[in-house]
Amino acid sequence: MFEQSKKSLWLPLLAVACAVSLAGCSGSNDPDPVDEVIVTNPEPTGLIAFAPEGEVEADITWTDYGVPYITAANLESLGYGVGYAFARDNICILADQVVKFNSQRARYFGPDRMPGSGDSDNILNDFGYLALGIRENAEQGFDQISERAQALVTGYASGYNRYLADTGVDNIAPECAGQPWVKPITPIDIMTYAQGVALLPGAANFTGPLFLAIPPNQAGAAATKETGETMAVGPIAAMHAEVPDTNPTEAGSNGWAIGSDLTATGQGMLIANPHFPHTGNQRFWQFGIEVPDELKVVGGSLSGMPGIINIGFNEDVAWTHTFSTASRFTIHRLTLDSNDDEGKTYMLDGEPVAMTSKFHEIEVATGPDTFMTLQRSSYHSEFGPVIVIPNALPWGTDLATGQQVAYALHDANLPNYDLFDHWLGMNLADSIESYKQTFVDYTGTVFNNAMAVDKDGNAFFSDGSSVPNIVPEALAAWSENPLYQGLSQQIGLFIFPGDDSLYLPQGTIPFAQAPQLERSDFVQNSNDSYWLTNPAAPITGVSPLWGPVGNQQSYRSRLGQKMLAEGGSVDGKFTRADLVDRLIGNRTWLGEAVLADVVTHCQAQGTTPVTSSSGTSVDLSSGCAALAQFDGRMNLNSVGAMMFREFATEFRRNPQWQVAFDPAQPVTTPSTLAANATVLEQLATAQERIENAGLAVDATLADVQFVERSLPNGMPSGMRLPWGGANNIEGGFNVFRSNMGNDGTLLPRHTYPRLPGSDLSAVAGGYHITYGSSWMFALEFTADGPVAEGLLTYSQASDSDSDHYLDQTLLYSSQPQLRPLHFNNDDVASVAAEQLTLTEE
Repeated sequence: MFEQSKKSLWLPLLAVACAVSLAGCSGSNDPDPVDEVIVTNPEPTGLIAFAPEGEVEADITWTDYGVPYITAANLESLGYGVGYAFARDNICILADQVVKFNSQRARYFGPDRMPGSGDSDNILNDFGYLALGIRENAEQGFDQISERAQALVTGYASGYNRYLADTGVDNIAPECAGQPWVKPITPIDIMTYAQGVALLPGAANFTGPLFLAIPPNQAGAAATKETGETMAVGPIAAMHAEVPDTNPTEAGSNGWAIGSDLTATGQGMLIANPHFPHTGNQRFWQFGIEVPDELKVVGGSLSGMPGIINIGFNEDVAWTHTFSTASRFTIHRLTLDSNDDEGKTYMLDGEPVAMTSKFHEIEVATGPDTFMTLQRSSYHSEFGPVIVIPNALPWGTDLATGQQVAYALHDANLPNYDLFDHWLGMNLADSIESYKQTFVDYTGTVFNNAMAVDKDGNAFFSDGSSVPNIVPEALAAWSENPLYQGLSQQIGLFIFPGDDSLYLPQGTIPFAQAPQLERSDFVQNSNDSYWLTNPAAPITGVSPLWGPVGNQQSYRSRLGQKMLAEGGSVDGKFTRADLVDRLIGNRTWLGEAVLADVVTHCQAQGTTPVTSSSGTSVDLSSGCAALAQFDGRMNLNSVGAMMFREFATEFRRNPQWQVAFDPAQPVTTPSTLAANATVLEQLATAQERIENAGLAVDATLADVQFVERSLPNGMPSGMRLPWGGANNIEGGFNVFRSNMGNDGTLLPRHTYPRLPGSDLSAVAGGYHITYGSSWMFALEFTADGPVAEGLLTYSQASDSDSDHYLDQTLLYSSQPQLRPLHFNNDDVASVAAEQLTLTEE
């Protein structure tokens, strides 16, 4: 078992990879704890960080649906209990992520994410995170986080290890039982993991471009074996020729903070509704924490958050987050020095500056017990590491201008040491003012908008993202530079000069310059920009890196804004029941906007065939009849829901509106269906797609939308649970969809091929739900404290042997609904199912 000092911690050095041949090696580059780090920033406070005299002790009470409540006298013990309870539910996920961010994917899983595919994704992962230096940053930065945060991380790692030691690797969840990559972890592993998570919306998507960043005179030498043999990069270059999608999982959310002016009680209310993948490394996990007289919070956090709540509430404040439109990174165009034939020198303020390089080695499995070593170097400028995207961002000759250039990536979260302290500060907040102060003190919410409300009904919004601080003079010059405006528009990312130190980011934009709004009616966000947080008080005048102003709103944003404008059931003010209804009522904005007109237009066509986009003649009468029965909601019993969704899929590609978007009327335009031949073609294409998939256009949603878990070996379980809920396509609020791409882990899972341009799968016979509303709740503050209803839609445990692998999922499947959330200790005790007092051995 991993032993830990209570006033210090072991700091692993970067492992030195053993020199191996193609015949194999029995060694390992797993980091080992060897050096001691002394806590340098003790904080005098009533909240004790490390357990006095090393006496770590946590009480865990598991309640209905397997939700643990952890009580401890200090933060180290609290982290210990949380780490233990989390590992019991989800050890495989965190074990996988420790391997990922420690650059050991190829060692344990071979070169390819899809074995035998030649994608080399594991090699790119390992070299990419070495180039970004996240493990090195974790080692160097651990003593920069507070003693409180160090105590949480230390306790969490020890609690995880305690579960693993008590259970044995052969007896843990079958998804990873007996695997050699499931090992005890260290606090630095957790710190490294957190640094990797911080890069998910930015640099983490550039592992391919980082790998392809080869000096012009070394084409083809991306990595070499110890024998000197070069690893081919042609197939890799072809797979990474496109600009990366920095939100590949389409992470989204809804958040409402309702102030005293709009609540029936005159106190604060909140809707939390993150839309995240249901599998993989972005799963939420629900729990409660308490240090008596100091800290008491209930909520949910992403995997690996060491003992603190990401989205939740205490007795005074409730908060939630949504994925923001801000750019967490910038790309800088370096002008190469013409006197350096190797292309490793760039010009900055008229002077040549040599790039620096870092040498990296990884082990790659070549068989069950054999490995080879791959070596390569990454190259770095003052703006960040050099990247290459073929035909877009070269290192060498720019085909458009003929100049010799290179491109560097600056990520504002590289590193980010504020994560743990920022969320701990939120957990401790006792008012909106103290909640706001956490954003002054820290920039740790990484990629999120933040919405919060206190018990007095003060509602607050800020985009708390880590955004590179490009000074105003540089932004002004950049905005008038046609070359960089053209590049930014062409690439779809912010491209800045790299030959002038004026453009060097000065840390992150301070909170005082961030978009923010405090109201007593409401603040909200559904992943559009900060601009219309409250349409009565548009936010303007901030850096363009925060996102657009004057932009057309998404259908989901339109529905949220519409529901807020409609008000609640008590003289226009909201009750908690109203919030629950808005959250899971499964309304669709597009259905409310055009359904009646679509049905009228469709029925007028009669049986006269319409030509679909494929050129097929389609009799629309059956599709029209299905739409005439559609109630405009995505409920289990909604007839024609699939027909409307597939129409909406086509409509989104080519919207047909009579009234165009007007930035002066952003919440009411565009509007009014243009009943024309294009709409009929869209209907014909939708109906044809459904019929070609062998499905009935008048099917209920329960017939075609389902959740199906994978078996531990990644095969489909065959147990399909009907699933109510909408999609962004039709402007739903309670959103679900099929995410068949990489879920961030290498844990086995099955996917179904989707039809081109649609979430519909003919093989699956409908929509296989793997993404959407996850940890959601509706809360109100009362004279007796916070009262909330919520649900973790995919349940607590990813361990398929757990009793809590499907229980909340089955509850929602039977009928979309929430359940009571427990906050008071008496309530927790009344539903206690299991208790454990855990002391460190």
